[in-house]
Amino acid sequence: MHPVRVCIPSFRSENNSAEKGYTVFKIDVVVNGRQHTVEKRYREFHALHKMMKKMIKPPEIPSKHVRNWVPKVLEQRRQGLELYLQTIIMENEVLPKIFLDFLNIRHFPSVPKTESCGSFDTESEESTKLSHQPVMLFLRDPYLLPSAHDEFSNVVIEGVIHGVFCPDLQPR
Repeated sequence: MHPVRVCIPSFRSENNSAEKGYTVFKIDVVVNGRQHTVEKRYREFHALHKMMKKMIKPPEIPSKHVRNWVPKVLEQRRQGLELYLQTIIMENEVLPKIFLDFLNIRHFPSVPKTESCGSFDTESEESTKLSHQPVMLFLRDPYLLPSAHDEFSNVVIEGVIHGVFCPDLQPR
């Protein structure tokens, strides 16, 4: 499953005196479990589509020209734009930067976190996990030789001491 999910739950009409009315689409974006909202006009979707065509083969975008602005037609456009965004996410393992910018997604990881630890072998999930080795625990100072009343001499400690401090000496 991709770490990015989008939906367009609603839209609203805006009217101002400088230009004729337009529709704003509310886009809910969830990235790795964190949600934020962006609002875009259709013309911003259209500009995104034109730029995306230069990089990838994007899906079809709903028609730019709508005959009437009745809620039923706008709802169809909302559904079409939602499908457009979801299809881009589903069909592209690596999302183009322009698409991430459109959705106001920052700090999106370009490689999975396990790869940043130095492992580029992603053939299986098991191969990307860090392996842990058992740790040797000393119950007393390892630099002191075992006492005479030990049942077994501590070969490991003697080997480490001789290996670290006297690498040229041969074992007894």
